[in-house]
Amino acid sequence: MTLKNTNSPKSITPKFKSMKPQPKTTKPPTKKVDPAKLKKQNIKAQNQAIFKSAINITKRTKSKKLLIYVDAFDESLIPDKLPHDIQLILVTKKHDYSFTGNMSAIKDILTIPRLKLGRMGMVKIAVILAISTNLVKPDDKITFLLGKAENLMLDTLMCFKIDDESELLTGHSIADVPKSVVPAVFENSLSLAIELGNQGKEGKPVGTIFVLGDEEKVMQLSRQMIINPFKGYEPDERNILNPTLKETVRELSSVDGAIVIAGNGEIIAAGRYLGATMEDAEIPKGLGSRHIAAAGITALTNAIAIVISESTGDVRIFKNGSILMAIEKPIHK
Repeated sequence: MTLKNTNSPKSITPKFKSMKPQPKTTKPPTKKVDPAKLKKQNIKAQNQAIFKSAINITKRTKSKKLLIYVDAFDESLIPDKLPHDIQLILVTKKHDYSFTGNMSAIKDILTIPRLKLGRMGMVKIAVILAISTNLVKPDDKITFLLGKAENLMLDTLMCFKIDDESELLTGHSIADVPKSVVPAVFENSLSLAIELGNQGKEGKPVGTIFVLGDEEKVMQLSRQMIINPFKGYEPDERNILNPTLKETVRELSSVDGAIVIAGNGEIIAAGRYLGATMEDAEIPKGLGSRHIAAAGITALTNAIAIVISESTGDVRIFKNGSILMAIEKPIHK
């Protein structure tokens, strides 16, 4: 009898994989990314995010006024409708700028001088011009967006109450600006002063004073140092708003004495000695006779004085005997 071993292992036939060559899988070609296009997309995304944040901050802080330096922003990103309690003000250096979107979303367009300025310089000029044109009030809380115009990129967001920000305003009574001087006259004079402070005359620094408004009283409290170069000319020929007069004013900026300008822009005199002084004038140490004279004449009149410092190129605005605002000359590297 033959016994079967039931525990013996079953024969296993090894299975071998097919040795046929497998077809190679080819990866799809990698698309080349255009660096310029990618950068543009990133900037757009950044601008959208900052703009959205600005809207939220404006709402939460109850600022109501949102200023945007539109030269550094693609205006197509501005929606047709904004929250009803937010007033959008576009700030630009382009005098021929016009908004192509829905104007119902825009409160106004504010044009500032076309000069190279630091961020704070731009904010200061925009704020004082906005106040002088009644777009904002000194006690308003505002949100401000600005950045680089060269690549349409926003990079700075600020939210502040104007009259609480000592770095912006160092004095008071800024609200009197539109009452005494036509806004366009103030803007034009300030723009010229900043330009002279930055560039000087033929590359050389200049220092001078523009006295704006309350011209009759200013003339009574001052005297002529040279023959008045504007005497005898027609009013429109000697108006600061006349573009042909810019080079004449630039030439006379190096003459000793102040340039007196009426509230409507007519230049009354140049080379004027301001004799009014203040014993208790709050003038920072280091500032010279021009600043003391500006403090004195604005303390005794309702005029505004714009002073260009010959040593630094900084521009200071005086009202009611004190410095209203200081605009530092930007450092160009």
